[in-house]
Amino acid sequence: MSSVSPRIRDKFESLPIDLKNEILSRNVRLNNLNDLMSVLQTIVDEGDSQ
Repeated sequence: MSSVSPRIRDKFESLPIDLKNEILSRNVRLNNLNDLMSVLQTIVDEGDSQ
């Protein structure tokens, strides 16, 4: 189950709903902005390879 730290919740909540759902579906722990950026980069990389 994914979790989002209260420290970055405002950044996470500012994302489009589809993107938030995609992130949460990956069962990740977002403790800081670097964690969020890493997941976003993974999603971008996967999109580029398709």
